[in-house]
Amino acid sequence: MEKIKLNIKIFFEGAYLSYVGLFRWLRPTTYLATLVFSPLTQMLFFVLIGTYAQGTDKAYFYVIGNALMNAAMSGIYGVTMSIGGDRWDGTLPYLFGAPANRMTIFLGRAFMHILNGMIGVLVGLMWGWLLFHMDFSATNPWALLLTILVTTFSTAGLGLLMGCIGLITRNVMFVNNTVYFVLLVFSGANLELSTLPKWMQVVSNYLPLTRGIASARLIIAGHGLADVSRLLVEEFGIGLFFALLGYTLFRWFEVTAKKRGTLEVF
Repeated sequence: MEKIKLNIKIFFEGAYLSYVGLFRWLRPTTYLATLVFSPLTQMLFFVLIGTYAQGTDKAYFYVIGNALMNAAMSGIYGVTMSIGGDRWDGTLPYLFGAPANRMTIFLGRAFMHILNGMIGVLVGLMWGWLLFHMDFSATNPWALLLTILVTTFSTAGLGLLMGCIGLITRNVMFVNNTVYFVLLVFSGANLELSTLPKWMQVVSNYLPLTRGIASARLIIAGHGLADVSRLLVEEFGIGLFFALLGYTLFRWFEVTAKKRGTLEVF
């Protein structure tokens, strides 16, 4: 029992400290601007272009898709830098030298970013309600919150994998940008999946966000949790797969770097 309590404490303390350490340079005003106005700019761009091309009745399609993309922004960039930042800041030897449970440390890096991502999605939906008069009257709020949570977890799982890749590459931001824009195109955020080529549809089935965005659209349209339960289970499974793959890479990197003495070699 004491070991469990210790791991829980390490999880939450590590989650908080890594988050604070990542944003140590960020003033509250800058943070709020990023959280509130960044979702707005992307949403306006795609909603205005999409409605110009396909009509105003398609506005909700783009609003929901781009609101859920905020989960990827936090899950990909935030989680990746929480892990990869240890190498840039020179704290990786201390991390690997600690006797703490590695799974607890690893998963704790994503916790605060999952919460941050959920807030970003809600802010995006708020902009949709304020500017495009999105109707939430038929929406089950708890089902929508669960969908946002699962989707954010799924993107954070991919972020954990990208963070481990960041430990062994010089230019992790190039990888992050590539992954983010792949999700932007393949997830169905701004393009109907049925209009994509077959090979792109196949790829989209194995990526986070795809099922989360589809679930959110169904729930906001009035469908219940039972109608999207299979999509959410699959979305969670994809995120869990990427997280476990990232943890495997994380452990391999630790063992290999200790053997070769290359913890801080870029």
